[in-house]
Amino acid sequence: MSALTTPAADRKSAPAAGSTPGTSHGPPRRPRRTALLPTAVLLLGALYCLLPVAWVLMASTKSGGELFSTFTFLPGSGFADNVADLDAYRDGIYWRWMANSALYAGLGALLSTVVSAVSGYALAVYRFRGREAVFNVLLAGVLMPPVILAIPQYLLMAEADMADTYLSVLLPLILSPYGVYLSRIYAEAAVPTELVEAGRMDGAGEWRIFVRIAVPMMSPGLVTVFLFQFVAIWNNFLLPYIMLGDDAKFPMTVGLFTLLAQGSNTPALYTLVITGALLAIVPLIALFLVIQRFWSLDLLSGAVKS
Repeated sequence: MSALTTPAADRKSAPAAGSTPGTSHGPPRRPRRTALLPTAVLLLGALYCLLPVAWVLMASTKSGGELFSTFTFLPGSGFADNVADLDAYRDGIYWRWMANSALYAGLGALLSTVVSAVSGYALAVYRFRGREAVFNVLLAGVLMPPVILAIPQYLLMAEADMADTYLSVLLPLILSPYGVYLSRIYAEAAVPTELVEAGRMDGAGEWRIFVRIAVPMMSPGLVTVFLFQFVAIWNNFLLPYIMLGDDAKFPMTVGLFTLLAQGSNTPALYTLVITGALLAIVPLIALFLVIQRFWSLDLLSGAVKS
């Protein structure tokens, strides 16, 4: 009898099919509940930010007659005509404004990133008298609104006989207090002091240590600085508006403002302003998508190295 009953007992004690031995079968986990209030606040914030973009997108498809006579968020049939009119306006000066914006933003962001990287690395790695005082002055510069500095910068450029030139817009944009602050914080977190000391012991100079060791480790932070500076310079209005008098040197923001000012007398120019504003968003979206790829690769490579 014992020989016959043993298999039944073994079957009762064997684990069920599909279960893992040694694990307890507790009550099923409850699905995580989404907090309704924070989600609603985020959705309202996203809606608040996207509504103007949606309005510009829909309004750019409307002709001058449709712009004020049709429902706001209904598309029109005049987008191709609006682009053609914008291209033909003053022999395509809008594209000159776009090229000027690309020059100011691209070169200004690149130079600002280089200056921020060198300054932030120096403030993070080197110990010298007055280092914290310099850093505190930079923090004060972060908190200072740019409108306060615009007039003194214009007076300085006029005194140097550089007003109404490309340099009058580029030079004040090279030094970014926020970029230096962000570079210092990131250098302190990403560049170990031991690695810098090891490079010195191997005979490497300070500049070689910075270029070959620090810059690759700081690259995700520097990409962030470049992106912030590019967007800030691309959207900058007050400084070029004060510095420049020749509309051939205008960036896109100031050029569209001149079109808008003429639109009060010529309502047909409103469609050109709206279409130009829509086209001005495209380079920013493209830049963000391209930089986001390198941003992700830098973060992943840093995680693997660590």
